[in-house]
Amino acid sequence: MKVLVPVKRVVDFNVKVRVKSDQTGVELANVKMSMNPFDEISVEEALRLKESGTASEIVVVSIGVQQCQETIRTALAMGADRGILVKTEDEIEPLAVAKILKGIVDEEKPDVVILGKQAIDDDCSQTGQMLAALLGWSQGTFASKLEFDGDSLNVTREVDAGLQSIKISKPAIITTDLRLNEPRYASLPNIMKAKKKPIDEKSPADYGVDTKVHLEVLKVVEPPARKAGVIVDSVAELVDKLKNEAGVL
Repeated sequence: MKVLVPVKRVVDFNVKVRVKSDQTGVELANVKMSMNPFDEISVEEALRLKESGTASEIVVVSIGVQQCQETIRTALAMGADRGILVKTEDEIEPLAVAKILKGIVDEEKPDVVILGKQAIDDDCSQTGQMLAALLGWSQGTFASKLEFDGDSLNVTREVDAGLQSIKISKPAIITTDLRLNEPRYASLPNIMKAKKKPIDEKSPADYGVDTKVHLEVLKVVEPPARKAGVIVDSVAELVDKLKNEAGVL
């Protein structure tokens, strides 16, 4: 079974993001970039499938600038077999990403695509669902547990009401939630081996995808500073403030 794992290069989750002075976006110059945390979980899940004998090959794909190759190398160092970089300088929206991934799926013929439920830079949470719709495949989103049963998959999903268990058939799209697993660290020997693993370079045009941006960002601003709290002397004073100042009662 072949597994395809898309990964995205984002600002490291430990970095405090700053808005550009002209309010056109966030500052990326000299900022540490890393693999999207949810995508690390999807890579780890694919590796566990391979270690258990369920999967035979793991292909990692990233879409973006040349530096996305570093993100692919991280996944290869974790244990993936090879990578595909779809190189573009354009801002890519979720639908364009899904269309590019569909082209890669048509070429690679994977049995399962595992990707993070969302990227921490835009929080769109759309690509997996769009890809499933374009392919006409089964989908199991927000997965916190994944079990293979022949040609079927048992997926435990995290939903607003709690947990939901579904059974879907292959081929399938899986999007990963935080509690699915704990990603491993790449060892030094594997980091060295990853430098020799192949990465094919493509472009959106190879898949006939137009990367024109359809969404216009008018302004990006910092969230308002949180106001300091107030210590009250009694329950009556608390109720009064909630009623007359906060307006929640």
